[in-house]
Amino acid sequence: MSETVERQPLTCPIFMYHNIGKAPRELRRWRSLYVSPAAFARQMWLLKRMGYQGLSMADAMPYLRGEKRGRIAVVTLDDGYVDNLESALPILQRYGFTATCYVVSGSLGHYNSWDAEKLGIQKPLMTPAQIRAWRDGGMEVGAHTRSHPRLTQCSDTQLHEEIAGSKADLEHHLGTPVTQFCYPYGDVDDRVAKAAWNAGYDAATTTERGRATAGSNLWRLPRVQVARHHILPQFAMRAFTQYENRRK
Repeated sequence: MSETVERQPLTCPIFMYHNIGKAPRELRRWRSLYVSPAAFARQMWLLKRMGYQGLSMADAMPYLRGEKRGRIAVVTLDDGYVDNLESALPILQRYGFTATCYVVSGSLGHYNSWDAEKLGIQKPLMTPAQIRAWRDGGMEVGAHTRSHPRLTQCSDTQLHEEIAGSKADLEHHLGTPVTQFCYPYGDVDDRVAKAAWNAGYDAATTTERGRATAGSNLWRLPRVQVARHHILPQFAMRAFTQYENRRK
């Protein structure tokens, strides 16, 4: 009697974070963008405890291309806030994880000019020296445009400046290739995705909800948002992938 084993395609969460810190009292809206360091540490602990490896986008590429299999979860942080370096980095290092921080290259050393007025708060962004410290700590720097615009509203010339220009800026500061991109606001269409591909990125992430699947479109990868109000059981439901062998 013979049996065959059907191997399901690997699926994994690409987690989306912004700030790793306590939400300031004066923050007017979108407090959900803050995840406390204690909550972040518990989430990373749970991944490790359940046998998952936290990876940066670059480290996850062989899995997303279907070349490798394993229990992985991708950790991404948007915008490049100083609290990522100060709070997230030590926690990631504690568990032997890597992560990708998508940086707005035209705002290095400044603040979140694209939404500061709406939020009523200016959030410090990493300087060139600090993104190098993030990289030297074993993490990855990805690009998040030069000025955080809505890319579908940009002309072709502006698209090139924002997408390819951000890559060039960051490679200048880092002295190493930048291979990953994230669309601000998740604002992407076919023209924008093609511009990211033309700029030479290996992959690009969106804000579309869902898990990534091996062999899916690498320039329109969905993510799993982690918010301030998500307690550990909610995080667990979002985290664990359906990676198993099915016998028939």
